[in-house]
Amino acid sequence: MTSQSIREPDRSPRQQPPGDPGSGGAPGGEGLKPGLKGRHLSMIAIGGVIGAGLFVGSSAGIAAAGPAILVSYALVGVMVVLVMRMLGEMAAARPSSGSFSAYADMALGRWAGFSIGWLYWFFWVVVLAVEATAGAVILNGWVPAVPQWGWALIVMFVLTATNLVSVGSYGEFEFWFAGIKVVAIGVFVIIGLLAVFGVLPGSDNPGSGFAHLTDAGGFMPNGPGAILTGTLLVVFSFMGSEIVTLAAGESSDPQRAVSKATNSVIWRIAIFYLGSILVVLTLLPWNDKSIQTDGSYVAALNSIGIPHAGQIMDVIVLTAVLSCLNSGLYTASRMAFSLGGRGDAPRAFARTNHRGVPQAAILGSVVFGFLAVWLNYQWPDTIFEFLLNSSGAVALFVWLVICFSQLRLRVRIQRETPEQLVVRMWLFPYLTWATIAMISFVLVYMLTDDDGRTQVLLSLLVAAFVVAFALIREKVRGPRADEGSGPEARKVPTARG
Repeated sequence: MTSQSIREPDRSPRQQPPGDPGSGGAPGGEGLKPGLKGRHLSMIAIGGVIGAGLFVGSSAGIAAAGPAILVSYALVGVMVVLVMRMLGEMAAARPSSGSFSAYADMALGRWAGFSIGWLYWFFWVVVLAVEATAGAVILNGWVPAVPQWGWALIVMFVLTATNLVSVGSYGEFEFWFAGIKVVAIGVFVIIGLLAVFGVLPGSDNPGSGFAHLTDAGGFMPNGPGAILTGTLLVVFSFMGSEIVTLAAGESSDPQRAVSKATNSVIWRIAIFYLGSILVVLTLLPWNDKSIQTDGSYVAALNSIGIPHAGQIMDVIVLTAVLSCLNSGLYTASRMAFSLGGRGDAPRAFARTNHRGVPQAAILGSVVFGFLAVWLNYQWPDTIFEFLLNSSGAVALFVWLVICFSQLRLRVRIQRETPEQLVVRMWLFPYLTWATIAMISFVLVYMLTDDDGRTQVLLSLLVAAFVVAFALIREKVRGPRADEGSGPEARKVPTARG
């Protein structure tokens, strides 16, 4: 990745810096700096697939599908592994602060990079409000003297300040936030499995082995169709796995970081998602009322006899919330930075200060985050619900764009610079098309669900508006000067600064 400043967009194609147009700074800036260490990226990669949704949303999935929710998690997990493999292939060949948005720009056209970049930014600024509110609920329970909206503002201010200091401070905070999540789930899985097999000293759980997977109406008590319903409930808890490919652009060895993260995504999903949910379902029957009343993880800990399980889980969930907030602000700002560098957002967003921090992009993103928090407290059931639903299917849109970008970019890279393919998608192009079919099926199936239908239709409405704006804007402005018209115009560079 290059720290060279972006020049004005009238340069010839061969003057293009080695990174994507969003990898440097705007005139007057010094560009992003490689402030993330290897341990930061490793923990960002691990923590990226562990969101607060895993802790607080798994109960609904268990109620809908019973033990078969494991199949739902496995199906979505396979889909995420394949998408990450495709993204890893492109990111290892060309690390970029804009990640899939920059690749969509290159492979599908400027309208695609513009549209998916802004939709992704919109998704994360709404997430900022959701997570800030969730954290405020927990903190208000501990310190009721401070109102919920006060706590929401406090956590937003603290993490904004963290991101403004340097990318290294973001990485350090995320290292510890993600570390707590990883250790917590690891300990939970180990203790839970010991209790499952009756070898945990002092456990209150009868240690029934795997009997609970089938002793309450069978493995699929609500029928095989419930697996698809469960898929809809768990798919969005996987959003965030792609963050490491954005962060890799600010490391000293982006290619190695992306390769390592991509290769480890399988075991991360297997342990943290399938492993922890398996423990819950083997410690308790799936229809145990405590799973719904207390939450799946708290109920599992209570069944073992762990004291203060609720308070312990509150700390872990709060950590997950803060981690998601921290990464959400980072992700939104880097997407805005990349869009600014490509001329698809205000140029101020592409400027960095002497520490390599895109201040305007961070502040611009957090302003909308604060606005969303305010809307959540003012009109939670109208305006904010619309924001939630209209961004709900963006994750699936992002995955589809990654697939279509990889289809075109793989052929181009293989023809022009095959040495950059250090990470390769398996069984190309067959698994890419299979992934597109899987994601499309989920989107169509969502139309049969009341909540899912609202999310898909509103998200499609917003996406259609953004795409139409992008196409009209492109027609009015004409092609970018760096797009050119010759065969070299959008060629993948062979070197990096």
